[in-house]
Amino acid sequence: MKITLLVIGKTADARLVSLIEDYRQRLTHYVPFELVVIPDIKNAKALTQDQLKTAEGEAILRFVTPAMDVLLFDEHGREFRSIGYADFLQKKMSSGKDLVLVIGGAYGFSEAVYARANGKISLSQMTFSHQMIRLMAIEQIYRAMTILRGEPYHHE
Repeated sequence: MKITLLVIGKTADARLVSLIEDYRQRLTHYVPFELVVIPDIKNAKALTQDQLKTAEGEAILRFVTPAMDVLLFDEHGREFRSIGYADFLQKKMSSGKDLVLVIGGAYGFSEAVYARANGKISLSQMTFSHQMIRLMAIEQIYRAMTILRGEPYHHE
């Protein structure tokens, strides 16, 4: 069982890249983990929002297989406290399926991606940049792993 964080476009801010890489490396001690970056869509500025979401959606759907459990980070998804999220991930990992957590582009997901997804989760009711949410998502995966191992990273 592997966890993949699938994102659209590279992270532009070097400070975020460094922090994301730090948590990526930490996660390898707990679970097979991969950060997959789908390249930015070419000529994106010439596309409408719907066209861009469709193109990004096609790229996402080319990555996932029917055997994968696909969860979208979406502002309308299920919210968790950190301990609840750890329990949720534990149940997902127990299924034996590879888990793919997807962060969409700036305008969200296409209808085709929503149709393929097995669920939606939200890190907050607030809106964050799709660049910043990557750091938050990977940190929460790391936090969940430390909670499951009973390590002192999380305090409650």
